[in-house]
Amino acid sequence: MDYGKHQAPARYEAGEGCLTMLIRIPVRIVVLVVVLPVRMAWDALVVVARAAERALLGPLGRALTWLYESVLTPVGHALMWLAAAVFVWPWVALWRYALVPGVRYGLVVPVVWLYESVLTPVGHGLRWVYRELLAPAGRGIRWAVGRVLHVLVVLPVTGLWRYVLVPLGLGATWLVEHLVVRPLGWLYREVLTPLGHGIAWLLDQLARGIAAAGAGLWAAVVWLVRTLLVAPVRWLHRRLLSPLGREIADALGIAWQAAGYISRAVGRAIAWLARHLIGAPVTWAYRTVCTPVGHFLRDQIWAPARRVAVETGRAARSALRSARETVRRARRDAWRALAGGPGAAEPGEPGRPVTRRLGATQQTTTMPSAAPEPEISSPGAKKAERG
Repeated sequence: MDYGKHQAPARYEAGEGCLTMLIRIPVRIVVLVVVLPVRMAWDALVVVARAAERALLGPLGRALTWLYESVLTPVGHALMWLAAAVFVWPWVALWRYALVPGVRYGLVVPVVWLYESVLTPVGHGLRWVYRELLAPAGRGIRWAVGRVLHVLVVLPVTGLWRYVLVPLGLGATWLVEHLVVRPLGWLYREVLTPLGHGIAWLLDQLARGIAAAGAGLWAAVVWLVRTLLVAPVRWLHRRLLSPLGREIADALGIAWQAAGYISRAVGRAIAWLARHLIGAPVTWAYRTVCTPVGHFLRDQIWAPARRVAVETGRAARSALRSARETVRRARRDAWRALAGGPGAAEPGEPGRPVTRRLGATQQTTTMPSAAPEPEISSPGAKKAERG
């Protein structure tokens, strides 16, 4: 398997000790024993999935594709056409040929005529009455009511405000300022402000003392936590957990590769056994028995049956073509009998008289009514004949 030549020589890394080197080999052996069944199961699942994809999913996908393209798509188109014919086209026809004309000629046209012929002249007359009669009368009434309100309401209220309320308000303001505001201001400035400064200084000194004591206590707690908890945990992580985790990770990688080599070797052995125990006999039976039988069936049964089917299809197509031609001639004869007039000449049927034309090869016919066409004929006559 040449497993050793792919690995780097053992060496001490930075921070490793004898304990790491002593636990490395047992850890790798244990991990290999644990990982090997997982890797072999994984490789077996991969092989089974690929075989299933080739043998089952490919034909299944092609069958589903054929079913979709050849069955479901035509059925869907037919259902869509049927749904449109049943649910869409009647409503479209009702909307287009019944509702739209009915609304247009039964509602819109009368409303437009009523608006243009009745409502518009009435509106113009009402607007003239408003502009010429009601607006001037309203302006006169508004001026008279304004003058009455000004004399009866505005002038008395203005005199009361100017000569009674304003002097009373000024006197009350002077009394409040000299009896209330100034004494309160002196009390705040001379008594309350110094007292507040003293209280704030005392509180500041007390807060500084408490902060200093709390800082010392916090420093002691931090030192204790760092010494009794963080340092042991860091030493444990650096000296034990980190080397152990690194060795387990390296062992998992190496064990996965080694398990892959072992799994591939086992798979090749199983494939060799299957090839020699199953593949070779099946190949021999296919070449020796199935191939001659298939050739015999193809040459002696399938080929004659296929030729018979082809000849039958050709005969059926020829019969259908003759039937269609007969039906077409019967329909044309019936139309000619009902409507009259010459019909288009069918291939092999007598048409208009065969004549000779200038510059054309002389044609012969066995009909006794064939007459030669004039050598020179006017363009108008030709056009009339064509028309």
